[in-house]
Amino acid sequence: MDIQQLYDGAIDFIWNAGPSLVLTIVALLVGFWIIKLISKGVGRAMDKAKIEESLKRFLLSLISITLKILLLISVVSMLGVATTSFVAVLGAAGLAIGLSLQGSLSNFAGGILIILFKPFKVGDVIDAQGYLGSVNEIWVLPVFEYIMFLLTQNCDCVNQRFSVERI
Repeated sequence: MDIQQLYDGAIDFIWNAGPSLVLTIVALLVGFWIIKLISKGVGRAMDKAKIEESLKRFLLSLISITLKILLLISVVSMLGVATTSFVAVLGAAGLAIGLSLQGSLSNFAGGILIILFKPFKVGDVIDAQGYLGSVNEIWVLPVFEYIMFLLTQNCDCVNQRFSVERI
């Protein structure tokens, strides 16, 4: 194999695969731009709806990551790669991760419920699970009560009785 054959092969590859590669790169860049616009639009809508800031950040990152994964799968399929097995593996991995994180997901759901329904807010004194404490911060995963230096699981606060004193 000489240099001329390698050169001819490279030129043939560029002429055959070049246009689809350029279109794929353009689709990727346009897709990222559209995802950025969608994220900004959803963020503005959440601001108008006065969604809690921590929930807003979480939902925006979830939307952005999901759209980026879908974009990457679409771009890879534009290159001619079969994506059906990849999507199946991704679904199975999601199921496995969901089952392994079952307890954490219940805390996550509890955090979402606390943020949405606001049974208590930052600054309230709550009596939950036999502990009395002040709520300094509410996150999607745990609720921190800094007076008692106690980490209370969100699912426990949602699923059990607690009392609230507003200050």
